[in-house]
Amino acid sequence: MAKISPIDGSGLARRYREIREVYLSDSRPWVVGYSGGKDSTCALQMVWTALSELPPEQRQKPIYVISSDTRVETPVIVRYIDVTLERIAKAAAKQGLPIKTQKVMPNADRSFWVNMIGRGYPAPSRRFRWCTERLKIEPANDFIRDRVAEFGEVVMVLGVRTSESATRAQVMSFHKIKGSALSRHSSLPNAFVYAPIEPFSTDDVWTYLLQHPSPWGNDNRDLVAMYRNAQAGECPLVVDTTTPSCGNSRFGCWVCTVVERDRSMEAMIDSGEDWLEPLLDFRDLLAETQQPEKKKLYREHRRRSGQVAFIKGTDTPVPGPYTLDFCKTLLRRLLETQVKVQHEAPPGDDTLLVHDTELHEIRRIWRAERGDWADSVPQLVREVLGRDLDWVVEDSIAFTADDSRLLDEVCRERDVPTELVVKLLDIERAAHGLKRRHAVHTRIEDLFRQEWRDLDAVIEERIVSRRANEIESNENSEALAMQAALDFDGDVSV
Repeated sequence: MAKISPIDGSGLARRYREIREVYLSDSRPWVVGYSGGKDSTCALQMVWTALSELPPEQRQKPIYVISSDTRVETPVIVRYIDVTLERIAKAAAKQGLPIKTQKVMPNADRSFWVNMIGRGYPAPSRRFRWCTERLKIEPANDFIRDRVAEFGEVVMVLGVRTSESATRAQVMSFHKIKGSALSRHSSLPNAFVYAPIEPFSTDDVWTYLLQHPSPWGNDNRDLVAMYRNAQAGECPLVVDTTTPSCGNSRFGCWVCTVVERDRSMEAMIDSGEDWLEPLLDFRDLLAETQQPEKKKLYREHRRRSGQVAFIKGTDTPVPGPYTLDFCKTLLRRLLETQVKVQHEAPPGDDTLLVHDTELHEIRRIWRAERGDWADSVPQLVREVLGRDLDWVVEDSIAFTADDSRLLDEVCRERDVPTELVVKLLDIERAAHGLKRRHAVHTRIEDLFRQEWRDLDAVIEERIVSRRANEIESNENSEALAMQAALDFDGDVSV
């Protein structure tokens, strides 16, 4: 028997009927993940069309359409999603559907720029993809948890398909609830997953979108053109570690260095979006810092813990965070890039690469954790953007750039690490005026346990220690051999 297509007349009717049955089966609200790509658009459009057939009195259960904004999405995609969410909200209200739209994004202290420029996290790589958890999973899961706290349980509606990959099919099958159209969420209790386009192929998705007009007023041909221009797949709304993030060809975060080349950005520029070139240049700068031979130019030899770790079996240290000096370079380049993009962007496009709240948080981290007595962030903002933010006035015992220069001179004369003394003084400053100061001693002890010598001294000690261990090992081996001989015949001929 020939397989029935899920989008032929009877197949599509069954999908619509299932959507209505699942919606009416309980009081759990729906949270629809919308990324702006083809799959999530198809899923949302099918839900919209199916529920529109219900009488108004049965369309009471709330539906939240959420879109993840990492704060570093490609501006073209941000503009498209913002316009679409506005159209969805207006059309839903006009058509009497219980749909609300919501963008979810990381808090400023967890954002990409605060982690990279503030804390010095290196550009993401395949081995250290720190961005997905902080920028995508956590904000979406926070929203879901809030709805669970409000309603008890929720149903996530996702545009995931078994034909995406064998891994995706296996994961979906593993969490499936027997006898139900729902699956259990892989990590969030009281959250369930419904995939209305689960059996669709990629061709099915495009065929559906091109044969059925968008109910909120978009032209799905614009989506086709966007894919064609970006030559890309989509970055789905990521809600757990099993959800695939962006592949080798994708549109999404313009800073992505997990891929060797951002072909989607290059394709957009080639298709006429010349104003995006500064973003590609900045992204290529980040990618350059991942080259093994250049890592030592940009990164500390100590980890964020203050210790030095070595690649197994070598005397090569595992690179730590970006140096403060390079973070200052990155911030200047980012602000300059923002100025260029805003100058060249199409009319009405007010692209903002870094938010004021992020600049405040970067400043706080540099001042409190990285010894930036010069208070560099306000200076850089003033020099590049030509304006001041509402900077919080520091307390009366804050140190200055002149203090930093004087301290550096004194420390060099006495061969003491300046950074160590800076952090000791910062600990004392932070504890100034406190009645209970017992934690100060613990922080000081922790500071002294960190590695403060330069890299050459650390490596030299490592080599000397290894040689001493080898000598001791050889001596022990000889002693054991001699003892074995004595045990064998009670005598050793010399």
